Amino acid sequence: MAIESEPSTVNGMVDLHSHILAGLDDGARTLEESVQIAQTAARDGVSVMAATPHVRDDYPTAAETMERLVLELEGILREAGIDLRVLGGAEIAIARLHTLSDRELSLFGLGGNPRYLLVEFPYFGWPLSLETEIRTLRRRGITPVLAHPERSPEVQLDPARVAPLVAAGALVQLTAGSVDGRLGRRNKRTAAALIASGHAHIIASDAHWPGLRAAGLSSAAAAVGDPELAGWMTQGVPSAIVEDESIPPRPQTRPRSLRRRLRI
Repeated sequence: MAIESEPSTVNGMVDLHSHILAGLDDGARTLEESVQIAQTAARDGVSVMAATPHVRDDYPTAAETMERLVLELEGILREAGIDLRVLGGAEIAIARLHTLSDRELSLFGLGGNPRYLLVEFPYFGWPLSLETEIRTLRRRGITPVLAHPERSPEVQLDPARVAPLVAAGALVQLTAGSVDGRLGRRNKRTAAALIASGHAHIIASDAHWPGLRAAGLSSAAAAVGDPELAGWMTQGVPSAIVEDESIPPRPQTRPRSLRRRLRI
């Protein structure tokens, strides 16, 4: 884990997981929906959003396509007066990591930072190679950010299974709808356990629009129950990734008090 750095210059919350690009995957279907996602995020206090389309067998997104659509959307948002900065990225399936070239992995860097990759945590099963994959990426100078492990049945049964993955060098991203309860009691309970144990680092919307995974982070930040810790997860850590700065240290919390606030 990186050492302490100077405070971030990013104003507002930073959302490092969204499906805002139209027509690439199961997210926004049209440019109109992309603009709606951006408007909702900006109104909620998000200033930066990473576009992270799926990269997997059913959605084999090309890096060049992602980059082109990010630039197009940025221009449209500027013309519309929507104050949201859109950056590149991807949500990459574990099985696809070996099929992508070094150049593609670099272009898919989370928030435009080639030293981080958003890796999709599987919804079912537990890849036996997962810890090895994390260590392999770390040896290549890449930090994997595991997307929404709290939604995995295996993690829900035993949240402590995430601990070795974090020890191996991964960061953990929770879905906002899990943290604030929109995605159900089991997801909320697991997200709360990961936060309380110190094994969660980022909250992101995973915005698809419309529905439960809408844009916005403020409700989830409030659900954390600790403003300093919530700020670390919605601004401190993600803005450090965007700006290629050292990850700030986690705020000191009292585990028992935090568990009470999270209602575990």
